[in-house]
Amino acid sequence: MTDAVSNSGTAISDDVVTADVVVVGAGLSGLVTATELAAAGKRVVVLDQEPARSLGGQAWWSFGGLFLVGSPEQRRVGVRDDADLAFADWLGSARFAAGAERGEGPDRHGYAWAEGFVDFAAGELRPWLHGKGVRWFPLVQWAERGGYPVTGTAATGAGTEHGNSVPRFHVTWGTGPGLLEPFVGAAREAARAGLLDLRFRHRVVEVLRSGGAVTGVRAEVLSDDDGPAGAPFSGRGTPSSREVTAEVEVHAQAVVVASGGIGANHDLARARWPREAGALPERMLSGVPDSTDGLMLGVAGEAGAALVHEDRMWHYPEGIANHSPVWTDHGIRILPGPSSLWLDADGGRLPAPLYPGFDALGALRHLTSRGDDHSWFVLNKTIMEKEFALSGSEQNPDLTGKSVPQLIERVRGKAVPVRTFAEQSPEFVWGATPAELAAGMNALIDGTPGSAGHIDADALARIVAARDAQVLSGLGKDPQVVATRAARSFWVDRRIRVAPPRALTDPADGPMLAVRLSVLTRKTLGGLWCDAAGRVLDPAGEVVEGLWAVGEAAGFGGGGVHGHRALEGTFLGGCLFTGRTTGRAVAEQLG
Repeated sequence: MTDAVSNSGTAISDDVVTADVVVVGAGLSGLVTATELAAAGKRVVVLDQEPARSLGGQAWWSFGGLFLVGSPEQRRVGVRDDADLAFADWLGSARFAAGAERGEGPDRHGYAWAEGFVDFAAGELRPWLHGKGVRWFPLVQWAERGGYPVTGTAATGAGTEHGNSVPRFHVTWGTGPGLLEPFVGAAREAARAGLLDLRFRHRVVEVLRSGGAVTGVRAEVLSDDDGPAGAPFSGRGTPSSREVTAEVEVHAQAVVVASGGIGANHDLARARWPREAGALPERMLSGVPDSTDGLMLGVAGEAGAALVHEDRMWHYPEGIANHSPVWTDHGIRILPGPSSLWLDADGGRLPAPLYPGFDALGALRHLTSRGDDHSWFVLNKTIMEKEFALSGSEQNPDLTGKSVPQLIERVRGKAVPVRTFAEQSPEFVWGATPAELAAGMNALIDGTPGSAGHIDADALARIVAARDAQVLSGLGKDPQVVATRAARSFWVDRRIRVAPPRALTDPADGPMLAVRLSVLTRKTLGGLWCDAAGRVLDPAGEVVEGLWAVGEAAGFGGGGVHGHRALEGTFLGGCLFTGRTTGRAVAEQLG
């Protein structure tokens, strides 16, 4: 596809175009929305501020994990799951405000979207995607285990706690690019049919209104940007020019905001972070490209849209700086197994159940409440090779490239990207003893301007010795040791995700390793307030006629489908669900 106008966007003049619908954003949710509309025969113009090389947005960079319920993949590995259990887990994590289940209060629309999404994840999602050619890695992963007591359920989740009761994280064969592929293909086909006009380098700066209804958008046309010469991934995701060369108006009966969240806007994330959880640090990494700036949310707000739950975010505490960055402050998330010790900036263990892989947001809030800008995983070489995975399509060439030989190497504990990071990243500190490890950890922090914290070598040695004694007992009462032993009862974890129960100091598994972890900004849980169809609401709860929202811009549904905390695999799924639901609702309304 090119920047040229197709039959889907009729040019009235050089600076005015008409269509049935304008979709703002060419990420996953925008593409799903646009292709649903085109399939219904609507003329769609999609505007995106980035160059064509970044088609698909941040979904292209994702691991491709989907929250599926009661899937064949689950059944094959002995997991019993259903929509009732999944929704109970969802409510325990979301902690929606009282009355949401009765259609009352600020979370009422998020609750309704949550009900719909879980039913979708347990029903149509998999066959819908399977019919489009999408497939999944057969070994289902167990992300966000929670680890909190389960004491019952209630409509708002009172009495339950955060976490997936069973494994539900299904990794797409082909990761993010594989999930995008059918929708990119459908968009190209719609463009050839004259129903879809995809315009890159168009940054929307105003939502147009007339007579109380939205009638289109005004966009700045940005200069062409070929990207830096020799950039990896053909320049996808690299920062692009913001030079304005022209303006254009697109008039339409409906405008759908699919512009994503605020993850690359660190100042905005800090300003919105809840005060009761301390403060996000000055030194952070970005898990999304610079274009995820949140500016379109403000543009929609200026047109009368309500922004809700802006202090709800899902950032990660397990970020490491990318040794080969693509965008500003580019970070990668470690997806850990449960065996590593997790220490704060001063070497204290994080409290139960804040173990690796159990409650990422809970761990982040604990660290920001302390004022830490980093934490540590302490482990050894064997645990790293067995338990570490890296998030992102580019960090998983076996799954992204659908390479069975490379995948076999991963199962054998020889994942190449992890070894590359271990060799090239200064965030990985090696040591033969706890004392040597502590010295390297302190040297790294001392060399980082503005960072604070100190690891006492004797205290670290005592923590490691106490942990090893619990493991070597064969049973052990330490809660993390118990939780890790329980993880081995799941066949997939025992085979590819949990290291054997041995001492961290065992020379056969060495050397020892400490990995400095930084805050990695990623997802926005709040957003534009929407009803059950995706129509944007004003602060009074009234529909802003003609304005709709999908994906992260809509809090993945209703302005906050996740409530206060999410279950992994629900973000891409939320883009799919909102795009499909709202695309069909817009088409139906237009007739």
